[in-house]
Formats: sequence, C-alpha cells, structure tokens
Amino acid sequence: MADRVIAVSAWESLFRAQVTVMRALADTFPTALISLNEYDVLFNISRSPGRRLRLKDLNRSVLISQPSVSRMVDRLAARDLVTKSPDPDDGRGTIVAMTDHGFSLYRQVALEHMLAIERNVGAGLDDDELVALTDLCRRMRLAIADPLVGEGPESRD
Repeated sequence: MADRVIAVSAWESLFRAQVTVMRALADTFPTALISLNEYDVLFNISRSPGRRLRLKDLNRSVLISQPSVSRMVDRLAARDLVTKSPDPDDGRGTIVAMTDHGFSLYRQVALEHMLAIERNVGAGLDDDELVALTDLCRRMRLAIADPLVGEGPESRD
C-alpha cells in the first residue's frame, strides 16, 4: 500500500494535469459540429464491436451521469448519429449503435481532436514517458474498476 502523503500528492498532480489538459482541449474542440460530451459518447461506441454498445456499458465509460447519457443518446438519435434498439439478450436493456452518418461525423471531429491531443498531451512528454503514463493510468484504473468494453482481459496487470 502506498504512503498516504505520496498518494494524495500524486492525485493532486494528476487532477491538476487533467484539468489543465481538458481546458486546453475544450478551447480548441470543434463544438460547432458536436459537443465534447457527445464526442465522448460516440468515441466509446466507436470502440465497441460493430460500433454497438449496451446503454448500461456506455454509462460506465463516459464522464457524465446516467440520466444525462440517456438524454444525450436520445438527442444523438434525433440527429441520426445513433440508433437505439432493445437488447435481444436482456429485454430491459437498450443497444446504442452508431449510424454511418454518426461515424462519419465522429471521424471528422476525431481527426481534428487528435491533433489537439497531440499538441497538449505530448507537449511536455516524450514517447517513452507517454507510454509509461498510459500504463500507470491503466493500472490505477484497473485497480479500482473492471476493464471497459473493448478492453481485453490482458490489460489487467
């Protein structure tokens, strides 16, 4: 178990870095096309097999509350970016699938967003440090939660 003072210091550093990077990314995000939260939903669906995801699993993966996700999915469906259908394996569940139009818009925004990520996340770290950061963040997350949909069991250390 880590020392409490070191753990708190690491959390504060991680949190401040995340806030700084998210603010920089939000400032350059192409919001005329789609919001950052809508992008997050489409990003998570795009990573799933067949670009289809149970709403329950989507809720685990995004940074907004469950009621907000449900309303956002309804708005995305109204814009023909996703479709909703009953889950054939669970009559109470819902499958959210990205439409071709949704994937096209997602890809357009993703290419621009990746350039901003490269500028902001890669600004102070070299490739080896970015690999180490990725591994550390994954290990920290998996110590607390199950792997996300699309993340294989080999990701758990």
